[in-house]
Amino acid sequence: MSDPRITSSIFTRGAVDLSALRGTPAPARPTTPAQSGPPTGLPGTPAGGGVAVIDVTEETFQTEVLERSLSTPVIVDFWAEWCEPCKQLSPVLERLAAEGDGAWVLAKVDVDANPRIAQMFRVQGIPMVYAVVGGQPIDAFSGVVPEAQLRQWIGAVLQAGGVAVAEPEDPRLDEADDALMSGDLDTAEQAYRKILAESPADAAAEAGLAQVSLARRVAGADPQAALTTAEGAPDDVEAQLLAADIEVLSGMAEQAYRRLVGLVRRTAGDDREKVRQHLVSLFTIAGPDDPAVASARRALASALF
Repeated sequence: MSDPRITSSIFTRGAVDLSALRGTPAPARPTTPAQSGPPTGLPGTPAGGGVAVIDVTEETFQTEVLERSLSTPVIVDFWAEWCEPCKQLSPVLERLAAEGDGAWVLAKVDVDANPRIAQMFRVQGIPMVYAVVGGQPIDAFSGVVPEAQLRQWIGAVLQAGGVAVAEPEDPRLDEADDALMSGDLDTAEQAYRKILAESPADAAAEAGLAQVSLARRVAGADPQAALTTAEGAPDDVEAQLLAADIEVLSGMAEQAYRRLVGLVRRTAGDDREKVRQHLVSLFTIAGPDDPAVASARRALASALF
């Protein structure tokens, strides 16, 4: 779940001792029979009426963070007025919290006004962001991260808290896909590489980049002629690779996988490695959850070992 830059060992469940902050009485919050909780339409309240952003103090920490996190994931943003990076990260967190419409709550802690909370969480630099689920911190990161990566992290926090997370649409992917579909391969490649620079594990961008490579490999090829050539030259590596590419583009991915697994069995050395890498690139296009890919991976492993 964590950003790779995080030292996760100090953030495991129970590693942060919050006992000193438990039991601190929170001031009573007035309610009326017609309204319990924050009124809609106020700053920090999303359209759905759930709390999105709250300022937390030592007096309200138990109620607003620990107790609330038993039912709703709480993300705690440690900040200070003098912190310039905080002024970059906090507005993004606040906007994403509002978008969440009550699925999670952003609790903002001014470290200057609440040094005891910062001490309990071992905050050594800000901005520092913690995820609290079930009354305990489960993950954290420090510094400013790209919004796309932040969205992924929040999604993982929500899943850890048992919240169903819909896969958000990514306009960056839409633009890259549009470029790919229109045949603008250079623009598509640049767009996919930019996404991967910000989110290295983005499977959709990896698949898109693999499709760009595939499109370049088959450019100008005569599909029927390529398949005929491959049929008459089963040990011609280049002919077999091109035939497999055309089969994938023609919706015959399983046939392409079988073709290349067979070629792996018949080759050795550099040729074998070239075929293996090519086959893996075709797997990337389909994605790891494709049953045909899982079956072909097992066949490839058998062929290699």
